[in-house]
Amino acid sequence: MISDSSASKPLAANETIKAASNLLRGTLVADLQDTSTGAISDDNGQLTKFHGLYLQDDRDLRNALKKEGKEKAFSFMLRVRLPGGVATPAQWLVLDTLAGELASPSLRLTTRQTFQFHGILKGHVKPLVQRMHKALLDSIAACGDVNRNVMAPPNPECSASLQQVYNDARSWSEFALPKTRAYHEIWLDDELVAGGEQEPMYGPTYLPRKFKTGFVLPPSNDVDVYSQDLGYIAIVENNKLVGYNVTVGGGLGMSHGNAETFPRLADTLGFITPEHVNVVGEAVLTTQRDHGDRTNRKHARLKYTIEDRGIEWFKAQVEERSHVKFGPARPAHFTTIEDPHGWHECTNGTSFYGLHILSGRIKDEAGWPMKTALREIAEIHTGDFRLTPSQNVTISGVTPEQKPKIEAILAKHGLHKENERSRLRLNSMSCVALPTCGLALAESERILPQLLEKLEPVFVAAGVASEAVSLRVTGCPNGCARPYLAEIGLVGRAPNKYALYLGAKYNGERLNRLASPSVTLDDAVKMLTPIIQRYGSERLSGEGFGDFCDRVILPADATFHRVGTVATA
Repeated sequence: MISDSSASKPLAANETIKAASNLLRGTLVADLQDTSTGAISDDNGQLTKFHGLYLQDDRDLRNALKKEGKEKAFSFMLRVRLPGGVATPAQWLVLDTLAGELASPSLRLTTRQTFQFHGILKGHVKPLVQRMHKALLDSIAACGDVNRNVMAPPNPECSASLQQVYNDARSWSEFALPKTRAYHEIWLDDELVAGGEQEPMYGPTYLPRKFKTGFVLPPSNDVDVYSQDLGYIAIVENNKLVGYNVTVGGGLGMSHGNAETFPRLADTLGFITPEHVNVVGEAVLTTQRDHGDRTNRKHARLKYTIEDRGIEWFKAQVEERSHVKFGPARPAHFTTIEDPHGWHECTNGTSFYGLHILSGRIKDEAGWPMKTALREIAEIHTGDFRLTPSQNVTISGVTPEQKPKIEAILAKHGLHKENERSRLRLNSMSCVALPTCGLALAESERILPQLLEKLEPVFVAAGVASEAVSLRVTGCPNGCARPYLAEIGLVGRAPNKYALYLGAKYNGERLNRLASPSVTLDDAVKMLTPIIQRYGSERLSGEGFGDFCDRVILPADATFHRVGTVATA
């Protein structure tokens, strides 16, 4: 169904592409067989996103190749669908091998709790997908205008409530998958569908824009639930999960210089019991399907639908479609976003080890063989691996017999020292950005280490190195590393130029605000140094760095002002 907001305006080009795609097939088969180029057509490039693929090129090589009259160094990024970030040791070993044989040697853990491959040549995509499939893994709907990888707390084996939250997240992920068989036909050589295929929830043109869901269990807001299009905040009473507070309309993408685009925290609709998760989720999704803006993709996210029409209108739509009446939101209090690092015991007799991985990049470097160490652990591990929303990994379900063996591998390769890093480093994130992301305006992952090396001594000198402070860097304003929820956020504007944001609440309940529209990294460090010094000497008891900046440093009229109704009662 075409949204009512599209009645008097021409549809965005993507809507025409989707409508003509025969449920996401397009002419992908012919494009993949064309060996004269490493690329695919622009239209098919939009469709592959629904299959979990982005066409990219190595931007470090662009100018040299252009001077030589050669084609760009095209390759694909593939994102795995991994609800709740759970991977078995056997799956880990398959992904590790595929990265070495058919992609760039490294694995990348994303801020949506899954794996990404980079550098996959066109002819390698299909073999990689087929070998993933044999390991019961896929990339269906990992990108595109659909419900994307569903996030959830990473250690469900540690309590019955966590396990139920994970089960509900996985159930919603499966329920919200597109029904087209295009992925299976194109990549897995399944037989062609004879006809009558439908998308009962999405329709032939799917959603106006991407849609993200996160499940969370207080007091940890590790998934940044208020940044999600759809959020489920687990409510536990007397050690039993009784239901969820449902949030809608979060989203962090924006465009520099365009005041009509902005980050927004989600609104709270109210409380539901667990059996209503899927039916309410479907009602939220179909309301956005029918009323989201299909004429302007910069205005197409759910947050703009709610901003334009109001949360009461949206709530009424969801209740009518789901036949579920929301109860008053239950008390929910968040205190942290930081992953648990090091060893932790679970009630079932197993333990888990939380390993910090800067920017989620798993690779081998001289003196730092991260990829080798995790492969050695996967070869003996009988539990599983849990990817976290902060680009880290948890080695879960470790038995008492296995624990000393895993400890020995971590120590042999020096990885046990990673969790001894500063709290600033442990709470930092970055997107990939250059050289592969086509949207990047500035560096992100590649400059985070040097930024940390410059800022960490400042926190030490101010006597606040033990404080948890969130730092996030992105190469563009689309917000993949959730920079607008960071106490210190740097958002790329141009090569070595960033917008600096300060003052978010550490627990993810308040957006930051613009402190400087354009700074270099060195400028940012100079600007931050006296603020950090003042924080060390002037902060109130228990006051976080973001709260201090919000109270003392930022003017009252500094952006941002779009904030949903966060329930804290």
